[in-house]
Amino acid sequence: MTVSTTVVDSPVGSLRLVGEEGHLIGVYMGEQRHAPDVDSAWKDDRAAFREAAAQLKAYFAGDLTTFDLPLQMKGTEFQQSVWRALRTIPYGETASYTEIAVEVGRPKACRAVGLANGRNPIGIVVPCHRVIGASGSLTGYGGGLDRKQWLLDHERKVSAG
Repeated sequence: MTVSTTVVDSPVGSLRLVGEEGHLIGVYMGEQRHAPDVDSAWKDDRAAFREAAAQLKAYFAGDLTTFDLPLQMKGTEFQQSVWRALRTIPYGETASYTEIAVEVGRPKACRAVGLANGRNPIGIVVPCHRVIGASGSLTGYGGGLDRKQWLLDHERKVSAG
């Protein structure tokens, strides 16, 4: 199995894209918690990420609100359920950890939802930045709270026209 990677620039800093067998398996920001170390066996292959890079560029330009990329997310069954729920949060909107816990059928699992959210390997595309505290406060974000705030502000501005 060949793992490919490349780095693209964005308004929130460099993003490392990681793919395997034609699927996007990672979008990592610089200094992101839980990002894997670059493996020397990974193949640097910018062409393999042409579509992902184009969609990310369109997202940051405000021209794309829904990604359409082949994804392969590796995680536990619970993590997978949380990551699926993240993809249902509409662009420009937010949901609380409690709301996600209810959606995945585990209403008392707010902390577990937070941990799964923090382990999301495909940031931005799978919008973990749209999850906030029940009080509306920004809470942890693997890419840093400043980036989370930027992404939320960006989506709100685009949604407002």
